[in-house]
Amino acid sequence: MLGDKDAIATVAVKDLEAAREFYGGKLGLRPAGPDEPGTLGYKSGSSALLVYESQFAGTNQATAVTWIVGDVDGEVQALKAKGISFEHYEGLPDTRLEGDVHVSGDMRVAWFKDPDGNILALVKGR
Repeated sequence: MLGDKDAIATVAVKDLEAAREFYGGKLGLRPAGPDEPGTLGYKSGSSALLVYESQFAGTNQATAVTWIVGDVDGEVQALKAKGISFEHYEGLPDTRLEGDVHVSGDMRVAWFKDPDGNILALVKGR
């Protein structure tokens, strides 16, 4: 059934122009239009991201999108250079903070938010 079908991440935003600047400009995602009214489509590697207008934007208190990257620290520095700030979460079991990166064993993850407060993450890949 769905196990061999592609899936896309979907993120609600209040302001499409702010989202275009953030996802396309700051994160460097490639437009994957054509965009329908009230939506923006992006490519990220072999994946896709759909951004759409919603009054409920930013209300999710969990991670909405995670990017698997080889060098979390390098990506953090590149995004910080574009004005993105990172979240620091306390109380995560067996986890320490190294700068803006949360470390637990081999796991390295950094969280940040889009202009609507959607939580996004970078995680160390292989």
